[in-house]
Amino acid sequence: MTHSKQHSAPADLTPRQIVSELDKYIIGQHQAKRSVAIALRNRWRRLQVPEGLREEIMPNNIILIGPTGVGKTEIARRLAKLAQAPFVKVEASKFTEVGYVGRDVESMVRDLTEIAVNMVKAEKTSEVESRAQELADERILDILLPPVRLRHSATSGVPEEPREDESTARQRLREKLRDGALDHRVIEVDIPAPQMPLMQVMGPVSLEEMGINIQEMFGNLLPKKNKLRKMNVKEARQILRQEEASKLIDMDKVTREALTRVENSGIIFIDEIDKIASPRGQQSGPDVSREGVQRDLLPIVEGSNVTTKYGMVKTDHILFIASGAFHISKPSDLIPELQGRFPIRVELQNLTEEDFVKILTMPQNALLKQYSALLAPEGILLEFEEGAVEEIARTAYEVNEQVENIGARRLHTILTTLLEEVLYDAPDAVRDRRLKVTRGLVREKLQSIVKDRDLSKYIL
Repeated sequence: MTHSKQHSAPADLTPRQIVSELDKYIIGQHQAKRSVAIALRNRWRRLQVPEGLREEIMPNNIILIGPTGVGKTEIARRLAKLAQAPFVKVEASKFTEVGYVGRDVESMVRDLTEIAVNMVKAEKTSEVESRAQELADERILDILLPPVRLRHSATSGVPEEPREDESTARQRLREKLRDGALDHRVIEVDIPAPQMPLMQVMGPVSLEEMGINIQEMFGNLLPKKNKLRKMNVKEARQILRQEEASKLIDMDKVTREALTRVENSGIIFIDEIDKIASPRGQQSGPDVSREGVQRDLLPIVEGSNVTTKYGMVKTDHILFIASGAFHISKPSDLIPELQGRFPIRVELQNLTEEDFVKILTMPQNALLKQYSALLAPEGILLEFEEGAVEEIARTAYEVNEQVENIGARRLHTILTTLLEEVLYDAPDAVRDRRLKVTRGLVREKLQSIVKDRDLSKYIL
C-alpha cells in the first residue's frame, strides 16, 4: 500500500538531539542510544528520497543485548514517544507457551495498527474539539431553552425571527454554561444506546484475524437506538462533545493516515528474543517450537502483507527492535535468516554504583522525585541527603552482585523497603511533616537485610 502523503514525525530531530532527549530519562548506554537515534533519523531520510528508491531502503533493525533492568525497553519506548510513532511491545517467549492459542505472530502488527488508529483519532479529535464543544453546548441549550423556531404570524403565515429577549436569554444561558454555573443542573439527554458487542470469534480463528470487521458489517444493518438518560450538565457536555467530535472526524481518512504511519514509522519492540534462540546442537523438544516461532517471525521482519480489520499492512518498513539478555544463548544461535534481518547489535553495559546515583536523581522521572511527589499530598516533605543517595546506590549495587542482577529495578525494591513505614504512617502522622533521609537511616533500615543473603533474595 503506497500513499502519496507521508507522515513526518518531529523526526527532523538530528541523531544528536535524539540522544540528548533520551539522556533526560535514561542514564548511560550511549552506544545503544546512538544506534537507535541513527535508525530513527534514517526513517526520516528515507522519506526524503525519490519514490522509486524509497521502497528499496530497508530499516536497520536492532538487537539490544544486555541484562534485565539496564534500559533496553525504556530506550525503545522513549524513542517511539519522541518520534510520535505507533509503538507496540511484545514478548517473544509468549509465542512458545504451551496452550497459548488464538494469537499468532501477525497479531503484533494488528495491535500496532489498532494503536496507530487510536493515535490518529485522538489527534483529529483534539483538532475539532472546540467546534465539537460549541455544537454540544447548542444541543444542551436546546434542552434548557427549547427554541421557538417557526412561530407563524397569525396574519401572514411568514416565519418570525426569534424575539430579542429570547436570543438574549439564550446568550445569557450560554455564558452561564461556559462558566460552569449550570454544571449541577440535571437534564435529560437523548444519546445512542450502547450496542451489544457482536461475537468476533469463529472457531479457533477470530474474524478480526481474517481481516473482517464484523461490527462494521452488521452495525449498519441494525437500527441505531437512542435512549433518554438523566445526567448533570457537566457530564452531558462531555458525552455530547465526544459524540459531536466523532461526527466531525472522517474515519476513512483516519484509517488511511494510521496505515501510512504504521508502514512508515511503526516500531515493534520484541522483548526476550533470546528465549526463542536455541543453543546450537540442541534441536529437539521445546527448541523445535522456538525455531518455529523464529520462522513465523521471519516473513514479518523481512516484509510481508498482514491483513488487519483496517486493511492490508505492508511490514517492509516497520522498524523492529529486539532485545534479550542472551545469558544462555547468543545472537548467533538465532536462525541465520533472522540474524540477517537484525544487522545492528548493541551490547548494553551493566549499571555501576555511580549510574545508580544518577538514576535516583537526574532523570526527569527520577525515583526520588517520584517518592517525594507521592508523599506531598499527605503534607510530608521528603528529602534525601547526598550520603543517603550514595548508600541506597551502594546497597542496590551490592545486592545485584550477590543475588541476581536485575539492574535499576533493584532501586524500586530497596526504596519500597526503606520507605515502607513512612508510606504506611503518613496519613496519621501528626508531627514530623519534614522527613530527611540520612545515610545512617538507610544503613539502619537495610543493613540487616543485606547481610542476610537468604533473606535479601526474597525481600530485595
